[in-house]
Amino acid sequence: MNYLMQYPDRVLNLTLEHISISVIAVIVSVLIGVPIGILLTRWKFLKAPVINVAGVLYTIPSLALFAFMIPIFGLGMKPTIIALILYSQLAIILNTVSGIETIDPSIIEAANGMGMTGRERLFLIELPLGLPVIMAGVRMITVMSIGIATIASYIGAGGLGDLIFLGMFTVDTDKIIAGALPLCILAILADFLLVKLQHKLEVWRDDTQEKNKNLVKEG
Repeated sequence: MNYLMQYPDRVLNLTLEHISISVIAVIVSVLIGVPIGILLTRWKFLKAPVINVAGVLYTIPSLALFAFMIPIFGLGMKPTIIALILYSQLAIILNTVSGIETIDPSIIEAANGMGMTGRERLFLIELPLGLPVIMAGVRMITVMSIGIATIASYIGAGGLGDLIFLGMFTVDTDKIIAGALPLCILAILADFLLVKLQHKLEVWRDDTQEKNKNLVKEG
């Protein structure tokens, strides 16, 4: 704890770097993965090959993927973010597909009966009701990104991994703790907040689906 008390500014800067890497990776992953998931619910023949490719990317060891990125993108934050985006696609795509395909069919039929276009049904029915499941994927990749971003210190990405690995190389327990403690807090806090948000979305979805079912019965 001595290092943490003596150099709080450095620990804070590395923590902010770590947060930046993780947040950028998660946002871009969602912007890419959700549209792909939506596409797979429409063009089902693409589902198996796309999910298989995402699954293969997910199984590549992180150090191997980072090493592969270096000749193409160099060192630093850029290859790290790209690698995290690739790792995140499987969870986001699967949860988007699951979130949309598990919506009560009677609600979809009611939307079609009201004359909604495919786009209207997507933005007014499918995405809002599928959001809790999608959020579960976001929670998963957020915690994963926080963890894997630590290893990215090996390729000069910065973040809390710098302190942890410096402490390991110099056998300095204080440095290891100074990096590991905020890292654990980040992961636990992110998971806690996203679980709370996911629960609220699930309650809202269940209430909305029940109301829609009642409207269908009355109709």
